Amino acid sequence: MPHVTLYALEADLAGREPHAIGQLTDAVVSVYGEWARGSVDVRLIGIPAGRWARGGVPVTTAAPSVTFGMREEVFARADAVKVIARLVTAFTDAVSAVFGDDCRDEVLVELVGQPTTRSGLGGKVISG
Repeated sequence: MPHVTLYALEADLAGREPHAIGQLTDAVVSVYGEWARGSVDVRLIGIPAGRWARGGVPVTTAAPSVTFGMREEVFARADAVKVIARLVTAFTDAVSAVFGDDCRDEVLVELVGQPTTRSGLGGKVISG
């Protein structure tokens, strides 16, 4: 199950939740295909003013960031470089569609590979 977490300042996120969920889900589908839609898990994290800082100083503006969790094996595929590039582009496009193109150059996308042997579901370790 692909996990997408978007971090944004709460004031910027408020009211945009449905659009963000749709765009982030569509980003995954654009890379993996329609079959993936039902398994995409989106989490929106709104960070209150004063709780996002850069250089030790709270920021008043910040581009949203996206963390995408997926199986570690994706990074070992023969087409990994292409898949990674497509994911980064798709998530950046999704964030820009929701928050405006002005933030595009600042959008951080982090792809995190998780070994299935270090994950659990329903109280049981997921095995590969």
